[in-house]
Amino acid sequence: TKPAGSLGRLEEISAFMAGWQGSARPHVDRPLVAVFAGNHGVVAQGVSPFPQSVTSAMVANFTAGGAAINQICKTFDISLKVYELALEKPTGDITQEPAMDERTCAGTIAYGMEALAIEPDLLVLGEMGIGNTTAAAAIYHALYGGEAEHWVGRGTGVDDAGLKRKAEAVRAAVARHKPHLQDPLDVLARLGGREIAAIAGAILAARIRRTPVVLDGFVVCSAAAVLQALDASALDHCLAGHVSAERAHGEALKRLGKAPLLDLGMRLGEGSGAALSVAIIKAAVACHKGMATFAEAGVAGKEA
Repeated sequence: TKPAGSLGRLEEISAFMAGWQGSARPHVDRPLVAVFAGNHGVVAQGVSPFPQSVTSAMVANFTAGGAAINQICKTFDISLKVYELALEKPTGDITQEPAMDERTCAGTIAYGMEALAIEPDLLVLGEMGIGNTTAAAAIYHALYGGEAEHWVGRGTGVDDAGLKRKAEAVRAAVARHKPHLQDPLDVLARLGGREIAAIAGAILAARIRRTPVVLDGFVVCSAAAVLQALDASALDHCLAGHVSAERAHGEALKRLGKAPLLDLGMRLGEGSGAALSVAIIKAAVACHKGMATFAEAGVAGKEA
Protein backbone atom coordinates (compact mmCIF):
# COMPACT_ATOMS: atom_id res chain seq x y z
CA THR A 1 0.00 0.00 0.00
CA LYS A 2 2.52 2.56 -1.24
CA PRO A 3 3.82 4.03 -4.47
CA ALA A 4 6.83 2.14 -5.77
CA GLY A 5 10.05 3.44 -4.24
CA SER A 6 8.28 5.67 -1.70
CA LEU A 7 10.07 4.11 1.27
CA GLY A 8 13.43 4.96 -0.22
CA ARG A 9 16.37 3.28 1.49
CA LEU A 10 14.04 1.16 3.61
CA GLU A 11 13.21 -0.74 0.44
CA GLU A 12 16.91 -1.17 -0.35
CA ILE A 13 17.52 -2.48 3.17
CA SER A 14 14.66 -4.98 2.84
CA ALA A 15 16.04 -6.26 -0.45
CA PHE A 16 19.55 -6.45 1.07
CA MET A 17 18.32 -8.46 4.05
CA ALA A 18 16.20 -10.76 1.89
CA GLY A 19 19.08 -11.42 -0.46
CA TRP A 20 21.61 -12.34 2.21
CA GLN A 21 19.15 -14.35 4.28
CA GLY A 22 17.86 -16.12 1.17
CA SER A 23 14.26 -15.47 2.05
CA ALA A 24 11.41 -13.41 0.61
CA ARG A 25 10.50 -12.66 4.23
CA PRO A 26 13.67 -11.35 5.89
CA HIS A 27 13.84 -11.13 9.68
CA VAL A 28 15.67 -9.43 12.53
CA ASP A 29 14.70 -11.71 15.40
CA ARG A 30 18.16 -12.43 16.86
CA PRO A 31 20.32 -9.33 16.41
CA LEU A 32 23.63 -9.33 18.27
CA VAL A 33 26.00 -6.52 19.16
CA ALA A 34 29.49 -7.99 19.52
CA VAL A 35 31.94 -5.61 21.21
CA PHE A 36 35.62 -6.57 21.04
CA ALA A 37 38.07 -4.98 23.49
CA GLY A 38 41.85 -4.78 23.29
CA ASN A 39 44.78 -2.70 24.56
CA HIS A 40 47.48 -1.00 22.51
CA GLY A 41 51.15 -0.44 23.16
CA VAL A 42 51.15 2.74 21.10
CA VAL A 43 49.49 4.47 24.07
CA ALA A 44 53.09 4.94 25.30
CA GLN A 45 53.45 7.63 22.62
CA GLY A 46 50.92 9.91 24.33
CA VAL A 47 48.20 9.40 21.76
CA SER A 48 45.33 9.22 24.29
CA PRO A 49 44.35 11.36 27.27
CA PHE A 50 43.23 8.18 29.09
CA PRO A 51 45.32 5.29 30.48
CA GLN A 52 44.98 1.71 29.27
CA SER A 53 43.18 0.81 32.51
CA VAL A 54 40.09 2.53 31.11
CA THR A 55 39.63 -0.34 28.65
CA SER A 56 39.18 -2.85 31.48
CA ALA A 57 37.00 -0.43 33.43
CA MET A 58 34.70 0.06 30.46
CA VAL A 59 34.46 -3.67 29.83
CA ALA A 60 33.33 -4.03 33.46
CA ASN A 61 30.82 -1.23 32.84
CA PHE A 62 29.44 -3.09 29.81
CA THR A 63 29.05 -6.20 31.96
CA ALA A 64 27.31 -4.22 34.70
CA GLY A 65 24.91 -2.65 32.20
CA GLY A 66 26.04 0.93 32.72
CA ALA A 67 27.26 1.95 29.25
CA ALA A 68 25.45 3.66 26.42
CA ILE A 69 25.48 0.48 24.36
CA ASN A 70 23.61 -1.34 27.14
CA GLN A 71 20.80 1.21 27.04
CA ILE A 72 20.56 1.13 23.24
CA CYS A 73 20.47 -2.67 23.19
CA LYS A 74 17.72 -2.72 25.84
CA THR A 75 15.69 -0.16 23.93
CA PHE A 76 15.73 -2.10 20.68
CA ASP A 77 15.83 -5.66 22.05
CA ILE A 78 19.35 -6.48 20.88
CA SER A 79 21.61 -9.04 22.53
CA LEU A 80 25.04 -7.85 23.66
CA LYS A 81 28.20 -9.88 24.02
CA VAL A 82 31.59 -8.46 25.02
CA TYR A 83 34.85 -10.16 24.06
CA GLU A 84 37.99 -9.33 26.08
CA LEU A 85 41.20 -9.87 24.16
CA ALA A 86 44.19 -10.26 26.51
CA LEU A 87 43.72 -6.82 28.05
CA GLU A 88 46.60 -7.49 30.41
CA LYS A 89 48.94 -7.83 27.43
CA PRO A 90 48.79 -4.78 25.14
CA THR A 91 49.91 -5.13 21.54
CA GLY A 92 53.39 -3.97 20.61
CA ASP A 93 54.03 -0.26 20.21
CA ILE A 94 53.60 0.06 16.44
CA THR A 95 56.13 2.88 16.27
CA GLN A 96 58.76 0.43 17.52
CA GLU A 97 57.64 -3.09 16.60
CA PRO A 98 54.74 -5.02 15.06
CA ALA A 99 51.49 -4.93 16.99
CA MET A 100 51.20 -8.70 16.61
CA ASP A 101 53.11 -11.53 15.03
CA GLU A 102 51.41 -13.51 12.27
CA ARG A 103 50.40 -16.36 14.56
CA THR A 104 48.77 -14.06 17.11
CA CYS A 105 46.95 -12.16 14.40
CA ALA A 106 45.66 -15.33 12.74
CA GLY A 107 44.54 -16.78 16.07
CA THR A 108 42.72 -13.57 16.95
CA ILE A 109 40.93 -13.52 13.58
CA ALA A 110 39.80 -17.08 14.32
CA TYR A 111 38.63 -16.04 17.78
CA GLY A 112 36.54 -13.26 16.28
CA MET A 113 34.77 -15.78 14.09
CA GLU A 114 33.28 -17.29 17.24
CA ALA A 115 30.86 -14.35 17.44
CA LEU A 116 28.73 -16.25 14.91
CA ALA A 117 28.50 -19.35 17.11
CA ILE A 118 25.15 -18.25 18.57
CA GLU A 119 23.83 -17.75 15.02
CA PRO A 120 22.53 -14.17 15.08
CA ASP A 121 20.43 -13.09 12.11
CA LEU A 122 22.06 -9.63 12.17
CA LEU A 123 25.57 -8.97 13.50
CA VAL A 124 26.43 -5.49 14.80
CA LEU A 125 30.13 -4.87 15.41
CA GLY A 126 31.64 -2.59 18.04
CA GLU A 127 34.94 -2.09 19.85
CA MET A 128 36.63 -0.70 22.93
CA GLY A 129 40.32 0.02 23.29
CA ILE A 130 42.28 3.02 24.49
CA GLY A 131 44.62 3.99 21.64
CA ASN A 132 42.74 2.10 18.95
CA THR A 133 41.89 5.14 16.81
CA THR A 134 45.66 5.54 16.34
CA ALA A 135 45.97 1.92 15.19
CA ALA A 136 43.00 2.35 12.86
CA ALA A 137 44.46 5.56 11.41
CA ALA A 138 47.72 3.72 10.75
CA ILE A 139 45.83 1.01 8.86
CA TYR A 140 44.06 3.58 6.69
CA HIS A 141 47.31 5.46 6.06
CA ALA A 142 49.02 2.23 5.01
CA LEU A 143 46.16 1.13 2.74
CA TYR A 144 45.12 4.46 1.25
CA GLY A 145 48.20 6.70 1.46
CA GLY A 146 48.00 10.46 1.81
CA GLU A 147 49.33 12.33 4.81
CA ALA A 148 49.15 10.87 8.30
CA GLU A 149 47.38 14.01 9.49
CA HIS A 150 44.49 13.25 7.13
CA TRP A 151 43.64 10.04 8.98
CA VAL A 152 43.99 11.04 12.63
CA GLY A 153 41.26 12.60 14.75
CA ARG A 154 40.48 13.53 18.33
CA GLY A 155 39.53 10.00 19.41
CA THR A 156 38.61 10.13 23.08
CA GLY A 157 39.36 13.85 23.15
CA VAL A 158 43.06 14.61 22.69
CA ASP A 159 44.11 18.26 22.60
CA ASP A 160 46.07 19.83 19.76
CA ALA A 161 49.38 18.56 21.12
CA GLY A 162 47.94 15.06 21.44
CA LEU A 163 46.62 15.23 17.90
CA LYS A 164 50.10 16.08 16.69
CA ARG A 165 51.55 13.15 18.63
CA LYS A 166 48.96 10.84 17.04
CA ALA A 167 49.94 11.96 13.55
CA GLU A 168 53.62 11.50 14.35
CA ALA A 169 52.94 8.01 15.71
CA VAL A 170 50.96 7.02 12.64
CA ARG A 171 53.60 8.39 10.31
CA ALA A 172 56.42 6.67 12.23
CA ALA A 173 54.58 3.34 12.37
CA VAL A 174 53.84 3.20 8.66
CA ALA A 175 57.39 4.28 7.80
CA ARG A 176 58.91 1.64 10.10
CA HIS A 177 56.84 -1.21 8.68
CA LYS A 178 56.63 -0.02 5.08
CA PRO A 179 58.74 -2.86 3.58
CA HIS A 180 56.18 -5.35 4.95
CA LEU A 181 52.89 -3.64 4.09
CA GLN A 182 52.18 -5.01 0.61
CA ASP A 183 49.88 -7.71 2.01
CA PRO A 184 46.74 -6.34 3.74
CA LEU A 185 47.00 -9.08 6.38
CA ASP A 186 50.49 -7.84 7.23
CA VAL A 187 49.02 -4.35 7.56
CA LEU A 188 46.53 -5.76 10.06
CA ALA A 189 49.15 -7.69 12.05
CA ARG A 190 51.78 -4.98 12.16
CA LEU A 191 49.62 -1.89 12.63
CA GLY A 192 46.30 -3.07 14.03
CA GLY A 193 45.12 -4.46 17.33
CA ARG A 194 43.58 -7.60 18.70
CA GLU A 195 40.07 -6.16 18.62
CA ILE A 196 40.54 -5.04 15.01
CA ALA A 197 41.75 -8.51 14.00
CA ALA A 198 38.83 -10.14 15.81
CA ILE A 199 36.36 -7.84 14.06
CA ALA A 200 37.87 -8.87 10.72
CA GLY A 201 37.29 -12.48 11.71
CA ALA A 202 33.69 -11.80 12.64
CA ILE A 203 33.03 -10.13 9.30
CA LEU A 204 34.57 -13.12 7.49
CA ALA A 205 32.52 -15.65 9.45
CA ALA A 206 29.36 -13.68 8.79
CA ARG A 207 30.07 -13.76 5.06
CA ILE A 208 30.47 -17.54 5.16
CA ARG A 209 27.14 -17.88 7.00
CA ARG A 210 25.43 -15.22 4.84
CA THR A 211 24.66 -13.19 7.97
CA PRO A 212 24.14 -9.46 7.34
CA VAL A 213 26.55 -7.20 9.23
CA VAL A 214 26.26 -3.62 10.47
CA LEU A 215 29.58 -1.78 10.73
CA ASP A 216 30.06 0.85 13.42
CA GLY A 217 32.61 3.65 13.31
CA PHE A 218 36.20 4.52 12.47
CA VAL A 219 37.88 1.55 14.17
CA VAL A 220 35.45 -1.15 13.04
CA CYS A 221 35.71 0.10 9.47
CA SER A 222 39.50 -0.20 9.56
CA ALA A 223 39.06 -3.95 9.93
CA ALA A 224 36.61 -3.88 7.03
CA ALA A 225 39.14 -1.92 4.96
CA VAL A 226 41.70 -4.70 5.36
CA LEU A 227 39.22 -7.27 4.05
CA GLN A 228 38.18 -5.08 1.14
CA ALA A 229 41.85 -4.69 0.22
CA LEU A 230 42.04 -8.49 0.01
CA ASP A 231 38.82 -8.89 -2.00
CA ALA A 232 36.75 -6.07 -3.47
CA SER A 233 33.51 -7.96 -2.75
CA ALA A 234 34.39 -8.89 0.85
CA LEU A 235 31.96 -6.36 2.34
CA ASP A 236 28.93 -6.98 0.15
CA HIS A 237 27.07 -8.35 3.18
CA CYS A 238 27.77 -5.23 5.26
CA LEU A 239 25.85 -2.03 5.94
CA ALA A 240 27.36 1.10 7.47
CA GLY A 241 25.33 1.92 10.56
CA HIS A 242 26.47 5.53 10.86
CA VAL A 243 29.19 8.03 10.04
CA SER A 244 31.05 9.05 13.16
CA ALA A 245 32.39 12.47 14.11
CA GLU A 246 35.95 11.12 13.85
CA ARG A 247 36.97 13.32 10.99
CA ALA A 248 38.31 10.69 8.56
CA HIS A 249 35.47 8.21 8.95
CA GLY A 250 33.46 9.78 6.15
CA GLU A 251 36.41 9.38 3.80
CA ALA A 252 36.86 5.78 4.92
CA LEU A 253 33.22 5.02 4.16
CA LYS A 254 33.60 6.48 0.68
CA ARG A 255 36.59 4.22 0.12
CA LEU A 256 34.53 1.26 1.32
CA GLY A 257 31.61 2.26 -0.91
CA LYS A 258 29.17 2.42 2.02
CA ALA A 259 26.49 5.07 2.58
CA PRO A 260 25.76 5.41 6.31
CA LEU A 261 22.25 4.97 7.64
CA LEU A 262 22.70 7.61 10.35
CA ASP A 263 24.70 10.80 10.87
CA LEU A 264 24.25 11.89 14.49
CA GLY A 265 27.69 13.30 15.27
CA MET A 266 28.53 10.29 17.47
CA ARG A 267 32.07 9.09 18.19
CA LEU A 268 31.60 6.84 21.20
CA GLY A 269 32.47 3.46 19.74
CA GLU A 270 31.00 0.46 21.62
CA GLY A 271 28.92 -0.27 18.51
CA SER A 272 26.56 2.50 19.64
CA GLY A 273 25.90 4.15 16.27
CA ALA A 274 25.50 0.82 14.49
CA ALA A 275 23.16 -0.47 17.21
CA LEU A 276 20.94 2.58 16.81
CA SER A 277 20.64 1.82 13.11
CA VAL A 278 19.16 -1.59 13.95
CA ALA A 279 15.90 0.26 14.65
CA ILE A 280 15.84 1.39 11.03
CA ILE A 281 16.67 -2.08 9.75
CA LYS A 282 13.94 -3.61 11.91
CA ALA A 283 11.45 -1.05 10.60
CA ALA A 284 12.43 -1.78 7.00
CA VAL A 285 11.92 -5.51 7.46
CA ALA A 286 8.63 -4.99 9.31
CA CYS A 287 7.25 -2.82 6.53
CA HIS A 288 8.28 -5.38 3.93
CA LYS A 289 6.67 -8.27 5.78
CA GLY A 290 3.66 -6.64 7.34
CA MET A 291 2.23 -4.14 4.86
CA ALA A 292 -0.81 -5.12 2.83
CA THR A 293 -0.88 -5.00 -0.92
CA PHE A 294 -3.25 -2.58 -2.64
CA ALA A 295 -5.48 -5.53 -3.50
CA GLU A 296 -5.54 -6.87 0.05
CA ALA A 297 -6.40 -3.42 1.44
CA GLY A 298 -8.99 -2.70 -1.21
CA VAL A 299 -7.08 0.39 -2.34
CA ALA A 300 -7.36 1.29 -6.01
CA GLY A 301 -4.12 1.16 -7.94
CA LYS A 302 -2.94 3.45 -10.71
CA GLU A 303 -5.39 4.17 -13.44
CA ALA A 304 -4.31 2.96 -16.85
